[in-house]
Amino acid sequence: MEVRVPPRRRGTELALIVVAVLLSVYGYCDVGLARTGSVPPGAAGYGAGLGVLALLAHLAVRLRAPYADPLLLPIAVLLNGLGLVLIYRLDLETPGDRAAPTQLVWSTIGVGLCIAVVVLLRDHRLLRRYAYLSVVAALVLMIVPIFFPAVNGARIWIRVGGFSIQPGEFAKILFAVFFASYLAANRTALATTGRTLGRFVQLPTGRVLGPVVAIWLLSVGVLVLERDLGTSLLFFGLFVVLLYVATGRTGWIAVGLLLAAAGAYAVGSLEPHVHSRVADWLHPFASIEAGQGPNQLAQSLFAFAAGGLLGTGLGLGHSILIGFAAKSDFVLATAGEELGLAGLTAIFLLYALLVERGYRAGLALRDPFGRLLAVGLASIVALQVFVIAGGVTGLIPLTGMAMPFLAQGGSSVVTNWIIVALLIRLSDSARAHVPPGAESAGAQPQQEASP
Repeated sequence: MEVRVPPRRRGTELALIVVAVLLSVYGYCDVGLARTGSVPPGAAGYGAGLGVLALLAHLAVRLRAPYADPLLLPIAVLLNGLGLVLIYRLDLETPGDRAAPTQLVWSTIGVGLCIAVVVLLRDHRLLRRYAYLSVVAALVLMIVPIFFPAVNGARIWIRVGGFSIQPGEFAKILFAVFFASYLAANRTALATTGRTLGRFVQLPTGRVLGPVVAIWLLSVGVLVLERDLGTSLLFFGLFVVLLYVATGRTGWIAVGLLLAAAGAYAVGSLEPHVHSRVADWLHPFASIEAGQGPNQLAQSLFAFAAGGLLGTGLGLGHSILIGFAAKSDFVLATAGEELGLAGLTAIFLLYALLVERGYRAGLALRDPFGRLLAVGLASIVALQVFVIAGGVTGLIPLTGMAMPFLAQGGSSVVTNWIIVALLIRLSDSARAHVPPGAESAGAQPQQEASP
């Protein structure tokens, strides 16, 4: 009987990382050439810094997760590198407010934590032991910003002196761990017990259904107290997606959408900050008609329209007219204007590929917790991209969230690197076929016998 060992493909990963770094450096140089006619003086340092970070992460994966998916790390490097290029490009319009150096520091911290997770977490099943500790920590992180002053209408930041952090970014990972653990333990009761309503919806018993209602009420509570529509939609949507994956019942999607719509409608009607965003979404050009000039959403739509099919070219757009959120909420408008529909499509395909590789790892994993955790982490990225892209293009109301890896924001880039690290660990377990009972740190891959 022939023994087949799964391919490691670390050489493929390294080649793709080199391409990702070169593309990022090319974009950095292109901005300088378009703006000043010369290569920026920091191009070599930028390329070397990004290359060293990517190489260190690659070495950690090669040594500790040799069977991991070879596309996860290169995609993250390319998106992070492109984000640094876009922020640097916008910095040229705001010399007194330079965000690229700070973003590079946060990216370094994010890669460092990614390496730490890959090296120290040898078995993802260990996270299941800390499920209830994770949800308690997540709730604390969600509640703390309520006691700090609002920033741009929302209470989602903790600011101490010149340091600021967004705790909700870290809470989403902790919620994913808890949801995966809870649903893995109760998936049978959720799928088979209780009453059936119609053909698609089966309501479990009150004891099992309680956490569903609690999560819904919590999401509405966060929306009311923090005025944060994005975070509420994110973790409620995450729970509904995992509930569907755990039970296989499409009715839960309908129930989740109805509950989310009811909560969003109620708060959108009563909360002035959220209501103003809904009004801007319904009438994006109302401020122009009133003679007050275009608002942020209108400027974003103008930027996308100016980009056309191929874009104006890096450094040659005018998306800075969007205002204070051009580097964060609306950074995608800069990409749309200067890279065009073609470049924007490429970015969305990178996100889609990252999410698909996460789902692929979930399908290949044998333990329910790992499967749900992989799907949950990938869904976090998918939901964020949908909510943010939908907001800046006028598809849905604005939420104020950060585009993964692209937007300015230390908390966001750090947590997204942690998500990539966890997906690397999960894909390594999936592709190496670790036996379900192996919990030791040095568990060896199980060899498969080909027929």
